Amino acid sequence: MDITAARTFLEIVKTGSFVRAAKNLNITQTAVSARVRVLEEQLDRILFIRNKAGAKLTPAGDQFLRYATTLVQVWERARHEVAMPAGRGNVVTVGGEHSLWNPLLKDWLIWMASECSDVAVRVQIDVADRLIDQVQEGVIDVAAVYAPPHRTGIVTELLLDESLVAVTTDSNGSDPRAEDFVYVDWGAEFRTSHHSAFPDAPSPALSVNHGPLALEYIVAVGGAGYFRMEAVRPHLESGRLRLIDNKPRFSYSIYAVYSARADERLMERVRTGLRAAAASPRK
Repeated sequence: MDITAARTFLEIVKTGSFVRAAKNLNITQTAVSARVRVLEEQLDRILFIRNKAGAKLTPAGDQFLRYATTLVQVWERARHEVAMPAGRGNVVTVGGEHSLWNPLLKDWLIWMASECSDVAVRVQIDVADRLIDQVQEGVIDVAAVYAPPHRTGIVTELLLDESLVAVTTDSNGSDPRAEDFVYVDWGAEFRTSHHSAFPDAPSPALSVNHGPLALEYIVAVGGAGYFRMEAVRPHLESGRLRLIDNKPRFSYSIYAVYSARADERLMERVRTGLRAAAASPRK
């Protein structure tokens, strides 16, 4: 069985399209079709029904889905264990969103070095969707993300209940003018909550989908916006930013996500470290 073909099969299932799968895998649609054709020949079954809307699993494809997922997970686990560094008994791969490397993942790495010196560690920083995909595939053992989607076979654990707060560079903490408000896109859940709280808000002059960039911008030139409390705390303490007291706060919790098939003993050690990092004083 070709693991690459199994990965391609899973990408088509995820995207619902040979075209989108080819784009995500950075290969041609012809290559995607060829890989599926090889799988279908090996299994002697048609796996997809293709139409204008995309690609839909046949009953045989639906049966193969579980096995394809297991194949990829087993391969990744074997690859990690064969490549085990000398003197280490386990390998763990942890992923995290870009805004979580400091301090959460940094503090976790320090904890692991002290408490789990027998475990080799690999860290990957990426966007949430790709991290969740890799947890499902077995490429990543556990990932720290905001607002994880509900997926079959994925376990979620709340690590920290963070808040998004409205802050401003105005020394009085006054409501910002519309042109001074920077809209930070914190994801679908935030967009829904923000629209409910501010149904008549005008279209912002500046929208940013990366919180750290937006925060650096308003600190440099002035303005207001919604940011993670722990990210703005140093600026609040220095007086550079002020809370806008009459604005609502929104939940933006951090979760650990891992496969239900993961090694429970190893995962418990890793999650203990993540809990300790989440509970440590925030910097």
